[in-house]
Amino acid sequence: MKKPKVKFPKGWNDKQVKALVSHFDNQSEDDAAAEDEAAYRSTHMTMMAVPVELVPKVQKLIARRPG
Repeated sequence: MKKPKVKFPKGWNDKQVKALVSHFDNQSEDDAAAEDEAAYRSTHMTMMAVPVELVPKVQKLIARRPG
C-alpha cells in the first residue's frame, strides 16, 4: 500500500519534523518545564488565552505575518 503524501508547512520537511519529535520525545520533565518557563519570560513573544472559536482567525493572521 502506498504511503499518503504528507504536506508540510512552508519551510518544513520530514527531517525537521523528525528532529522536533525527537527533541520532545527525549526531553526530561525538568528540561520541558524549564523550556516552558523560559517561553513565559520571553520579551519577543507572549502567551495568551484565545477563545476556541477565534483560533482559526488568529492562525490566519499569524500565517500572513512576514518572516
